[in-house]
Amino acid sequence: MADTLRRLTNTSSFSVLQDKLESWHKDYHVISCDQNLNRCCELIEITAKIQGQLFAILNLTAAEGGHYAGVDTLKTRLLPWLGSCFSMARPSVSDDTSLQLIQDSAEKDRKIRELSASHENDLQKLETQLCSARLQLESVRAELLDAQKELDETKSKSTTTFLATEDEILQLKADLRSAHEQVDIYKRKLEALDDYERQIRLLRDEVSYLSTEKAMLQARLVRSRSPSPLSRHSRSSSPGRSESPTRAQLTNSSRHARLVSRFNDLYAVERLDAQALLRRYISDLEMVQRIIFIAVVESFKTAKLAYRQFRLRVRKTLSTSHFGPESLEDAAVDYIVRNLDLYDVQTSVNDVINAMNVNPRISFPPEVDFVLISSLIREACRVAFAMQTLDPPLDLGFATDGELYNDIKYRRSYDSEFTAPLVMYHVWPALTEGNTVIVKGEAVTRSGALWSRSRSRSSSTSPVRSRSLSPTRSLGI
Repeated sequence: MADTLRRLTNTSSFSVLQDKLESWHKDYHVISCDQNLNRCCELIEITAKIQGQLFAILNLTAAEGGHYAGVDTLKTRLLPWLGSCFSMARPSVSDDTSLQLIQDSAEKDRKIRELSASHENDLQKLETQLCSARLQLESVRAELLDAQKELDETKSKSTTTFLATEDEILQLKADLRSAHEQVDIYKRKLEALDDYERQIRLLRDEVSYLSTEKAMLQARLVRSRSPSPLSRHSRSSSPGRSESPTRAQLTNSSRHARLVSRFNDLYAVERLDAQALLRRYISDLEMVQRIIFIAVVESFKTAKLAYRQFRLRVRKTLSTSHFGPESLEDAAVDYIVRNLDLYDVQTSVNDVINAMNVNPRISFPPEVDFVLISSLIREACRVAFAMQTLDPPLDLGFATDGELYNDIKYRRSYDSEFTAPLVMYHVWPALTEGNTVIVKGEAVTRSGALWSRSRSRSSSTSPVRSRSLSPTRSLGI
């Protein structure tokens, strides 16, 4: 008996029963009815187990006491308790109350049946609505699938259209390239046509010259056939005079107009290109314009010197074999006009650059060279060389800083002070024929030009570094 009681004590059954009872009390209003019933049945089962163990202990204790030990206790406590538990309880209500309870129960059953029927009806309605909602969902899904198919088709069409557009763009680019190539071809043809027209004009001049020479020879032949002593006297009185004009004399007016137009092109095109190149390295516009002006002036000086030297060589070459109606000087000029391409323009360009490198009035960054504007210098040398073959030749007007502004010789630049009487510096030289101005130059007039000129003279006495000796100079065009 003691072992059974110890086991019951160690299991703490009553503590577990108390804990479960308190937990059920806390969750009674939270959990459902079925869960409450399960908790109650669980407590009853635990109580029955504990009672079974207690009855076993009671049996063992009574057996240990013998036949008479504990009889009074069993009679006074156990048997009355068992009798009260298993006895039938007397009904506490009357017959009328029982009838009323039966009626209430029937009424509740009827209401329950009605509620159940209404619940079934509501359930059927909900099922009907659910079916309709499912049908709508299916239709929406079908529409969504159709929209997805249309979207895929649109994407495929868009992709095809995009590919076609790319093909069209590539085709248009190819057409554009071919058009550019055709334009280049037409430009070359146009240049060739211009060359042909130039050659035609030269041939026409040649034909005109030959026709004139033929007429002169025929006239001389007629005069030589007549025995008039007057004609012989007239021929002998002027043995060195040219009786037939040379090609240079016949084309003098056309070459004059062409060279004047080329000089204007130098101002309008090559000058601006050279100015744009120089402005990449020199921020001072005045210095840039001074450099271009001095480059043109030096080009004319160098070209005139080269022309004189070339003419002397031609005269020396033609003097041993010259014969004809024209003088040796006219023959030399005519030869130069016919062979302008023999002019060594690169030597003149180098001479101009060397002269500019030691010019104290201009400066240039040491990392670049005046070769940067060699195209302008080359064209200016060619134009100046060709102008020396004209009769009379064309030349640049004399220009110096601080001179009195002459409206016949120059026009003011846009940034000039129009009330200033003196020239600050020159932008472009004037082209003259003797004392007549053919093309006006451009000058900048500012107040205080004399003071600026004297200050530049005083600063020009400093030694000038020659750029031609710089071994690290690079052309950075």
